[in-house]
Amino acid sequence: MTQTILITGGTGKFGRVFVSHFVKRGWNVLFTSTSRSRADSLIANYQGEGELTGFVVDLTEKNAAIELIEQVRNTGHVVNHLVNNARSLSSLSTNGMGQTDREEFQQEYLLDVIVPYELSVALYNSQPNDLKTITNIGSQYGAVAANPDLYDAYPHQSPIQYGVAKAALMHLTKELAVRFSERQVRVNCIAYGGVEGRVDAEFEKRYSALSPSRRMLSEADLAGPLNSMIQDGNMAITGQTIMADGGWCLW
Repeated sequence: MTQTILITGGTGKFGRVFVSHFVKRGWNVLFTSTSRSRADSLIANYQGEGELTGFVVDLTEKNAAIELIEQVRNTGHVVNHLVNNARSLSSLSTNGMGQTDREEFQQEYLLDVIVPYELSVALYNSQPNDLKTITNIGSQYGAVAANPDLYDAYPHQSPIQYGVAKAALMHLTKELAVRFSERQVRVNCIAYGGVEGRVDAEFEKRYSALSPSRRMLSEADLAGPLNSMIQDGNMAITGQTIMADGGWCLW
């Protein structure tokens, strides 16, 4: 039986990797984006390779989660796996002192914690017998504070709202795992480390020196942990945060 997976933020850095992985596995892949042009471009990349459907939605809008699930249902899809991956860089600004204003804190928490909660609940309520797994995409900074030695301009480059929201996402994972256990829906979180591609060579060098693996993650490292978390062979794992950080949190 073909599995259907819904990936939020499917046109972002992580999302594109996740979409590609599951399309190539022959899954029915649904994804969200805030841009129709980016969604259409992603679909065009896999023309003829599998079933890929994009939904353009701003998940921070009120009732967006419920409306998205209604759209999914109206197109005839039943979701087996949800990946809460949507991100926005717009809420990561700081003021002149490197501190965070209320609006940015609220927006980061909204997208990182409240939206995953709303989507998870909406799917669970509408199709509890078909939903198998929910995976929240977290960060190493949900488990540990940022290391100032990594940055040129800490704390401007490491906004506090990011790690705090990711820590809340890790606890949300535990809560939903318990609340959804009656229907055997597994809920887990993957806390990824830093991924190369968005930083300069000096940052990558400093990061590598601070990590036991002596390197940043590559895009090739991203899909494996997610694939592992949602396969049937991991039925015993729920409510857990898996650290996919190259050992960053070990010291």
